[in-house]
Amino acid sequence: MTSASELRSGKGDRDENFPVASWIIHPRHRALILAYYNFVRTADDIADHATLPPDQKLAYLDLLEAELLGKGDTQLEAVTLRRALAERGMAPRHALDVLIAFRMDVTKLRYETWDEVIHYCRYSAMPVGRFMLDVHGESTSTWAASDALCAGLQINNHLQDCGKDFRELNRVYLPRDALAAHGASVEQLGLAQSPPAMLACLQSLAARNEALLDEGRSLSAEIRDFRLGVDVAVIQAYADRIVRLLKVRDPLRERVHLNKFELLTFSLAGMIGEVGRRAIGRKAITRPGTAHDA
Repeated sequence: MTSASELRSGKGDRDENFPVASWIIHPRHRALILAYYNFVRTADDIADHATLPPDQKLAYLDLLEAELLGKGDTQLEAVTLRRALAERGMAPRHALDVLIAFRMDVTKLRYETWDEVIHYCRYSAMPVGRFMLDVHGESTSTWAASDALCAGLQINNHLQDCGKDFRELNRVYLPRDALAAHGASVEQLGLAQSPPAMLACLQSLAARNEALLDEGRSLSAEIRDFRLGVDVAVIQAYADRIVRLLKVRDPLRERVHLNKFELLTFSLAGMIGEVGRRAIGRKAITRPGTAHDA
């Protein structure tokens, strides 16, 4: 079978949910993080491939899983991650979890409720945060806040790219019950501008996601590792800015991504805020709740 990496869908500049192996992260962790990133990106590209039939997509995802678990050496990304995890004595659970989400991307094109979307995020987004925490030796008590932040990042991305996902992949992550409640239809995602019903739906989902992101706001302060805590604060700053844009803009018509100046501005704001918080020893805000499906 062809190497999975040869099936890259040629997306060029990608809208990633998570800045991976940031320069803020300690260099000793970067090789492992990049191995995980390359594995996940390859699986993502398979799931989103424009011409590959669904059964072949699933076969490639199964092959990546098999080789991650040591059954073969033909898929570079799987073999590299397998070896990197072995060097650190880490299990592949977080990589196996994301493969569940990519299989869902192949087989499931619509979501009925918010809870179904969160279930998807349990496998598409939450494992990324959990992986980063495990790499840094953080406590699983941080998973609840991480899960909320990662799901919020994923849903930001769903809202940003809702038109493109529908047009290019016939994939809709907006819950059907939310569309129905506002009198909007899936077909409206193919328009160049949201009708009032669709815009109201999108902005209500953004407001709901803002509340979800708030549940993860304590994460940077819960993390012991200084560099990771600062990195998370930067990511939270990005997410907060994007969700504010989504609450007032139409993603079918307007830009709802950060430009280079905004990325720099919010990076600095997040870094300064977290460094200052740690300098004065301010404690994490405690929030109720536990990690999803720990």
